[in-house]
Amino acid sequence: MFRWKDQKRPMLCLAPMEGYTDSSYRQLIKAVAPQTIVYTEFTSSDGLKYGSKNSFKKIEFKQSERPLIAQIFGKHPENFAECAKILEDMGVDGIDINMGCPSGKVVASCHGSALFRHPELAQEIVYQTQKATTLDVSVKMRLGFDCYTEETLLAFAKGLEAAGAKHLAVHGRTTKQQYSGTADFDPIYRVKEALNITVVGNGDIKTIDDIKLKLKTLDGVMIGRATYGNPWFMAEVEAFFNGTEYTPPKTLAEKLPLIIKQCDFACEYKGERIGMMEMRKHLANYIHSIPNAGKYRFELVRVETKQQAIDTLHRIIEETSL
Repeated sequence: MFRWKDQKRPMLCLAPMEGYTDSSYRQLIKAVAPQTIVYTEFTSSDGLKYGSKNSFKKIEFKQSERPLIAQIFGKHPENFAECAKILEDMGVDGIDINMGCPSGKVVASCHGSALFRHPELAQEIVYQTQKATTLDVSVKMRLGFDCYTEETLLAFAKGLEAAGAKHLAVHGRTTKQQYSGTADFDPIYRVKEALNITVVGNGDIKTIDDIKLKLKTLDGVMIGRATYGNPWFMAEVEAFFNGTEYTPPKTLAEKLPLIIKQCDFACEYKGERIGMMEMRKHLANYIHSIPNAGKYRFELVRVETKQQAIDTLHRIIEETSL
């Protein structure tokens, strides 16, 4: 059984990202960096309780994705408890509670990072979820809501640990910051020092140098947006953690086989029509740095079939010699 405390350090985690980390994206990341711990997109605990097909679709996974952590959000402890049983029956490896999403719509519903303003409710959610399952329950959170103070952050984190959380992923910004400014890791080190559970840091990790600078006493890192158009970054990090060498593909031609594999994953997961519609943003990310990227992006965000995408990419390679 998966246990956070037993995972090899440093841990490498793929951040849960709405609209990105569906099963096809998780399979892609695991194909290049198999040691990665992957999370689902954040999924409504209310939706799972009441049988939402869309919510259950988000939890579907392949064996190749393990260990898979299902991330859920909400504000009703009793619903989290029911979801914990559902998720355990579905075979996920762990349950993560979203207390970090800063979006206005989520926060307005007292979900996500709004729970930082309600520490007792946050603790009750963790407690009821952990009590209902044999799986490890973890939390993804931020440094604070409007601002960061060490006393408030440590009190919140210690409360989650006392309620039963086995692991924390901490993003180095407040809710108010959204994704602006620079992620601050110093408060995350304070959390690690104050707790007895595993803690990983998240935010602005884009290069191996960033990891060398930021890892320090943490149990690992969580990486999200840096994988857009560059899933090979996870392979670089995995190699760095293992003390081995990895040379990522540089040209679009070298990247093409994995891009096609991602198209395959997407089409298998959601069917070709929807799968390729959702692939459009990924295809645009893959070519953002090439000459005339704007022109080619205009074409790629309109592809409707896998073959059309492949033909367009081949033509781009020929025209750019990349």
